Amino acid sequence: MLAGIVSVQFGGALAATLVPAVGAGGSVVIRLLFATALLLLVVRPRWRGHSRRAWTTVAAFGVALGLMNFAFYGSLAHLPIGVAVTIEFIGPLSLAAALSRRVLDGVAVLAAAGGVVLISEALDVPLAELEWTGILLALTAGGFWAAYIVLSGRTGAEFPKLEGLALAMVFATVVTLPFGLGSVASWTPEVLAKGFGIAVLSSVLPYSLELLALRRLRAQVFGILLSLEPAAAALAGLLVLGQRLHPTQLLGMGLVVAASALVLGLGARKDPAESAAT
Repeated sequence: MLAGIVSVQFGGALAATLVPAVGAGGSVVIRLLFATALLLLVVRPRWRGHSRRAWTTVAAFGVALGLMNFAFYGSLAHLPIGVAVTIEFIGPLSLAAALSRRVLDGVAVLAAAGGVVLISEALDVPLAELEWTGILLALTAGGFWAAYIVLSGRTGAEFPKLEGLALAMVFATVVTLPFGLGSVASWTPEVLAKGFGIAVLSSVLPYSLELLALRRLRAQVFGILLSLEPAAAALAGLLVLGQRLHPTQLLGMGLVVAASALVLGLGARKDPAESAAT
């Protein structure tokens, strides 16, 4: 889970350098084309023998995955990556709050929510100066992120190993293809090289690791663990893009990480019967 978080955020920072060249649609399509080809080559999924419910699940997973990436890449054209990821995190945070059944889960959600507010600087920037297009795109990405969490778990239950992910990537590529075809003329060797790197860092590695993690974690635990995403995004933004955080944002990051540690501790103390059930 932690390896997936670090990988996807450094991939996102690399994507932020690609969006100005080919747009959000072009960036997503290049990434998904490479990632889908790699997964199909390695996984070699079966195309027959699946139930209608399995196909419906994997198709919905792929659509959510594709639109999540398209909306997020669109937000990177308007917002720093740390701010975009923080706003996007409202989606999985809301999911964790909805699924929470323990008092400590609720405390962790509140702490993470406070951290999200601080790290986004929403209290310091006048509403009129906020980049609403970027904010709405990041919120949209967050909604699809929450759907991705739920559907990823269901896909992992319907398909063995990484078969479901490979098939979902096909659907994700198809649904985003119309948004990126107009940028084909700008696909230089440098652009394609960056796209391949983003495909590995932001798709193949994190999605594979998260799919495996979801087979071992409750969805609400997974959702709170994702609160580490803003911290990883801030680190990637600093190292790759030279973006720096203010003290208030660092405080917010500390709250988010504390919430993650709290829920991780709960997950580690699950009794054997509950662990076996998940």
